[in-house]
Order: sequence, then structure tokens, then C-alpha cells
Amino acid sequence: MADRSVYFWPAAGVIALIATALAPLFANDSVTFILGLAMIEAVFALSWNLLFNYTGIASFGHAAFFTLGAYFVACAQRYGWDVTFPLQLLVAFALGGGAAFAIGAVALKRASGIHLAILTLAIAEVVRMVIGYIDYVGRDDGLGGIPRPVVNLGLATLDLRSSSAYYWCILVVCVALALGLWWLVRSRYGRALRSIAEDAERATFVGMDIYKLRLFSFTISGAVAAICGGLSAPWVQIVTPDLSHWLHSAQPMLNTLLGGSAMFWGPAVGAFAYSLINYSTRTLDGVSEIVVGGILLTIILIAPTGITGALESLRRKIFQKWRAASPWAQVRVKGEQI
Repeated sequence: MADRSVYFWPAAGVIALIATALAPLFANDSVTFILGLAMIEAVFALSWNLLFNYTGIASFGHAAFFTLGAYFVACAQRYGWDVTFPLQLLVAFALGGGAAFAIGAVALKRASGIHLAILTLAIAEVVRMVIGYIDYVGRDDGLGGIPRPVVNLGLATLDLRSSSAYYWCILVVCVALALGLWWLVRSRYGRALRSIAEDAERATFVGMDIYKLRLFSFTISGAVAAICGGLSAPWVQIVTPDLSHWLHSAQPMLNTLLGGSAMFWGPAVGAFAYSLINYSTRTLDGVSEIVVGGILLTIILIAPTGITGALESLRRKIFQKWRAASPWAQVRVKGEQI
């Protein structure tokens, strides 16, 4: 008998995607706004987990790439640059990837482990301070009043100025990015990266170029983080140097820890769970941070492998009991005895 349990996660993903896509039709503006941010943070966390779980690199300054993409799109929209929105996102992707390549080309040769993590944190702080001195981007006050785009497709015009229209734009781009990362980690490059994360010395012994593979992963991760920043600027309609703060760099780490790093979709689940907890405690003035911290600590202690790890363990137990109680299982056992 075929193991039908393999359809659990794909079915759950399809249901979640449909519910997210239909949210603007039923939810209020605040819920829609939170869901839009959650989608962006989910892909941001997936890009960080590409480094952490699949390559064995810990970055404490991943928000620097997010900030570069956000400020580029913010300036293009705010000052009316003659660059279409799809091209803005592509340039943000290239800008983040180029910055990550330049940083990684030097850093990955000279540092590793905690030293590399601290180096990336320092770079993010440098980006934050430099932005604070540039008048064109509003210095410490940031850049506000960012309009949402209107995309001219030649024969038609795609107006993304409404919240629902831009929300669906975020959904399409985030799904495309997530599926691209999902394909990458299951390709031969992904398998090579995983072997490096598990045992770098053995990977070197069998002939893998660890430096090039790590640089490739660092570049892709930075590029995806930058395009997430580019998506967020018109959605939030303001960008500030705090986007590069270490607290924002810690967000994908927390989402990954909460959702579970072992499964690919764990960081995305963590991002939505964190957004739900934050939204549910928004009215608890003065104690919301304590309540959120307590809830997160409880979840992590109860489920050390994250939400997805706990759900996977529960799924296996349920399907094992179901299969053991199935008449087909009893027939198979009797057949083996005969």
C-alpha cells in the first residue's frame, strides 16, 4: 500500500497558499499588511537558512543586503527614476548579489565560524551608519512617502497602488523566490552545499571546491535578501537605517529557530508564527515584549526542532498508528506469516 503520508506537507502548503492568496478578500487592512510583511520575512529567513543549514555559514549581518535592496527601490520610486518596477527588483537582486559576492570573496577566505558571523555584523552596522550621513536618502530620518508602483506592460497597465494589488504582487514574487530556493537546495549544487555543511573536510577530500561553493551560496543568499528589501519598501512606504540594525539581522535567525531549520519550509513557518504572535499581543501595552518572549521560549523548549519538526514527528506517529490499524496492514502481516 502506498504511503499516503507523503502528501501531507504538499497538501498543507497548497491550503496555506490558497488561504494567504484569498486573505485580502476577507481580512481587514491591518491583517493584510501583517501577512504581506510575513511573506517578505519568510523569504528573507529562507535566504538566511540557505547559508546556515545548507552551507554551514552563520551570518549575523544579513540585514545589510535587505537594506541595500530596500533603499534602491525606495529611491527609484520616491524620486521617479525611469526604471520600471520589475527592473528595479532585478537591479536590487543584482545589487545584493554583487555586494554579497564582493564581501564573501574576501571574508570567506579570511574568516570562518564566529569570526565570520561577527564580521558580517560589523558590515551591517557600517551600512547603517553610512546611510545615516547621506542626505539623499534622508539620513537618520529615512525616506518616507514611497509610492507603490504602476507597471506599464505595453498593451496594458498594472496598477499596484492599492494594498490588495501590491499584496498579490508580493505573493507572486515571494512564491517564485521560495520555489527557486527550494529547487536550488534539491539540485546538485544544493547537495554539494549540504555535504559541506555536514563535513567540510570530507567534501574537500572528494574534490569539491569549498570556497567557490560557499561564495556561490553567499551570493545567492544576499541577492534574495536584497529583493526582499526591494519588495518591502513600497509596501511599508518608508525605509530607515534601522533596517540594517542587528535586531533585524536577528529576525531570520529567530524565525528559523522557531519554525525549524531542518526542514526547508521551517523558516517560513516560523516567520508566519512570529507575525501571528506579535499581532495577537499588540494590545498588551507595556508587557507585549515579555509575553512574546515567554511564548517563543515556551515553544522552543517544547519543540527543540521547531514547529515543523514537532508537526513532522506528530505526523509520523499518527500515520504509523493509522497504518498499524488498517485492514491492509493486518492482511500483509498474515501474508508474511504464511
